[in-house]
Amino acid sequence: MEQLNSDEVSYLDDKSIRATKNDSDFSDSDFEDNFETKKMETDTSAQEARNGKDIQGIQWEGFKYTRDEFRETRLKQYENFVNILAPSSREKLDKEHQQVEKGKNFYEFQFNTRLVTSTIVHFQLRNLVWATSKHDVYLMQNYSLMHWSSLLQRGKEVVNVARSVTPTQKLPGLFSEPLSRVQVSSMAVKENLILLGGFNGELLCKCVNQPGVAFCTRLSTEDNAITNTVDIYRSPSGSLRLITANNDCKIRVFDAQSFTRVSEFAFDWSVNNTSVNPDGKLLAVLGDSTECLISDSHTGKVISSLKGHKDYSFASAWHPNGLILATGNQDTTCRLWDIRNPSESFAVLKGNMGAIRGLKFTPEGRFLAMAEPADFVHIFDMQSGFLQSQEIDLFGEIAGISFSPDTEALYVGVADRTYGSLMEYKRRKDNHYMNSFF
Repeated sequence: MEQLNSDEVSYLDDKSIRATKNDSDFSDSDFEDNFETKKMETDTSAQEARNGKDIQGIQWEGFKYTRDEFRETRLKQYENFVNILAPSSREKLDKEHQQVEKGKNFYEFQFNTRLVTSTIVHFQLRNLVWATSKHDVYLMQNYSLMHWSSLLQRGKEVVNVARSVTPTQKLPGLFSEPLSRVQVSSMAVKENLILLGGFNGELLCKCVNQPGVAFCTRLSTEDNAITNTVDIYRSPSGSLRLITANNDCKIRVFDAQSFTRVSEFAFDWSVNNTSVNPDGKLLAVLGDSTECLISDSHTGKVISSLKGHKDYSFASAWHPNGLILATGNQDTTCRLWDIRNPSESFAVLKGNMGAIRGLKFTPEGRFLAMAEPADFVHIFDMQSGFLQSQEIDLFGEIAGISFSPDTEALYVGVADRTYGSLMEYKRRKDNHYMNSFF
């Protein structure tokens, strides 16, 4: 992945493609408790949106352009970041992707709050929003890990990683160390655990219902060892595992109880993303390569190579049936693979403006959400063969997307200096799930 200097933090808004801020520009905590005052000024409900209020609270009447005019300008002027994509490849991709029927409404706008604000630290890493129920969601707000309750419409700071964080769990032989001023680049919240990865190779693990941080360490002493992805999964034996992918070309697996390292796999390029299939046997390995690898989760041995993308990949998601893998790439496409026939992708989905940096299936597998770096989240219907979609149109960089475990809610984090927020969408009740596409 593209390296940033350690004293730079990528921060994007709706007025520029890419900008940086010094670390010192961030306060230790952006958490403020004047909720009732701010709520009246900034939040947008579904009823207000139906009455004509902009879902992000943008007062377009005070701008030089209308919303439609600004959208047209953004589409023309947005410059997608690429590492190796050639102009000839762009033309081929334009012909290869599926023609999708847009305009569906699988998830309806429910609420937008600016009481909590999503932020990112690296322009290529966007997996910083995680829902644990339809009412509970976790997100990064600079150095603060925030919890948002849609029921109470209140936010709460869970961990502040600007301050010194000392691990609470002391086990014989466990290499754990205090950390401070951690710029969180990746996160996962599952199985009652919160896992945070840092810009300088850090890893922190916290139990949701216990105070403090149980375990924290630095995974690598290399200068460019960003923790690009963290995840939590069950091994085939049922053991809970923690997995990290780093810029030092390594994937590391830890036992979630003892925090001991179970295995370590090295690759030929920086690993930007890894995900584990539902039965815990296979790893999808993506990074600074046009190829995506399928590896054995126990040995790290490469089983197959998925070829078709034209640039570096940063996102992946497994369908609950364990047969379909979605991969997101800077070539502006998501490819869908049947791992029983990995020789070529069976579908290519394309965004409007930029790289595909976020992918999530609903837990029952009906929908696939696909996030671009900015402005657009697409929801594809698997029941239609991914030929029907909903397009969520907003302004600002997208910090992360997450479906709730019951599929009832979709949360979208918007990173923007002025209109940074957390958006909530509610699933329409007239959709019925078919067991499998295959």
